Amino acid sequence: MSDVISTPEGLEKENPLRAEKRRKLAELRTAGIDPYPHTFDRNAHAGDLKRTYDSKLEVGQSLEDSSFTVAGRLMTKRPMGKAAFFNVQDQSGNIQCYLKLEELPAEDQKAFELLDLGDIVGVTGFIFKTRKGETSLHCRGFKILCKSLEPLPEKYHGIADVEIKYRHRHLDLITDEESRAVFMKRSKIISTIRSFLNSRGFLEVETPTLQPIYGGAAAAPFQTHHNALDMTLFMKISPELYLKRLIVGGFEKVYEIGKNFRNEGIDRTHNPEFTMLEWYEAYTDYHYQMKQFEELVEHLAISITGSPKITYQGKEVDFTAPWRRLTVHDGVKQYAGIDPATATDAELEAKARELGSDKKGKRSRGELLMEIFEFAAEPQLWQPTHVMDHPMEISPLTKKHRTHKGLVERFEPFAACMEIGNSYSELNDPEDQLARLQEQEAKRVVDDEAQPMDADFIAAIDMGMPPTGGVGLGIERIVMLLTDRPSIRDIILFPTMKLK
Repeated sequence: MSDVISTPEGLEKENPLRAEKRRKLAELRTAGIDPYPHTFDRNAHAGDLKRTYDSKLEVGQSLEDSSFTVAGRLMTKRPMGKAAFFNVQDQSGNIQCYLKLEELPAEDQKAFELLDLGDIVGVTGFIFKTRKGETSLHCRGFKILCKSLEPLPEKYHGIADVEIKYRHRHLDLITDEESRAVFMKRSKIISTIRSFLNSRGFLEVETPTLQPIYGGAAAAPFQTHHNALDMTLFMKISPELYLKRLIVGGFEKVYEIGKNFRNEGIDRTHNPEFTMLEWYEAYTDYHYQMKQFEELVEHLAISITGSPKITYQGKEVDFTAPWRRLTVHDGVKQYAGIDPATATDAELEAKARELGSDKKGKRSRGELLMEIFEFAAEPQLWQPTHVMDHPMEISPLTKKHRTHKGLVERFEPFAACMEIGNSYSELNDPEDQLARLQEQEAKRVVDDEAQPMDADFIAAIDMGMPPTGGVGLGIERIVMLLTDRPSIRDIILFPTMKLK
């Protein structure tokens, strides 16, 4: 990837492959050929053209009256004396091309002779099928559209080194058709979500990325300084508190698909910058939203894969609604073998340590229960499951459970042992909300992920917010599942990477 290589004497010289490309570039210019034209008219796409005529042409058949013009990157070149086969790749796929130099104008012949793999070209010709059954384009005209200077990776059919794939995504996309397909599916997943919510009357909105007070999640923020206003601002960790203001203002169904930023670790399912869908719907609760969530994900699975049953890392996941419901207490009892109804705090502490917890300091009973659930139950939740009815201590923005003291009306959907979302019956009691945020503010002395007091949000809740169900869905985790990718870095075009 470097422009230079070191010599034994410590001197530096240009990589010989780049030097040869520069020589050809100079020769093109000397010949009066523009290696970087401003535009190019095409009437076909390589992959689409190939797929269309694969089934229409017989072996050896030619459509000499046809005329198609494609453009893309030169991926292979096989000279055969005064003729050659080569492959051109664009976003839709690739097509084999064939030319005889003698059939081309002199300028086109010269351009082809100075061609390297990785250059971007335009080809005009008629469609035919070779004796080996390959749908191809017989070249009648050839133009160089961009002379590349960096050689293609040696393994042009895919990069094995994941560091290169993630750091130099353009190389990954050039060389790996499967990777390109993943990111096209990601785009389709997001557009399908929009269509689903829009069809149900939701309004798409935007909330600030730079916020004077962060909130809506238990997470450490990134912070910056605005010079003109001389104030500290925080990158959004969640749009929740702003979206609820819109519910107060009278918009009854709102959603946002946008970036969130959390100053946390990086692993297989976490990236500091990620995409979140959140929606809020007045006059609903978490039971209603459980049903809507599973309907959305089932619809996504069918739209993207053709079936509600997908294969993830070699094992089936069935998104057919309805999904299993599992309370936190039942999960702890079933998978950890301890009954939250009768266990003492000391027994819960001992069980958490036994399962692998190494957290320091005093934790609330609710925090201990969630630790135990995380260790014992979450690894068992392969099939889609709504984990519900969480302890109140860990859910400061959630409505109290209508029948179970000390719990809240919350659910977290899991699939393939991953949390893929979060939902509440939203807290709209202004006095209760103030008390819980005051409690969170007090915890900030020992917990940098506790939520700060937001007086403007409290003022909005004081104005009156109708009963509301709210949902968050992690776009990356849904994309991982529906594209069968084991790491979040495989489905983020430009994941956060440590500088070399």
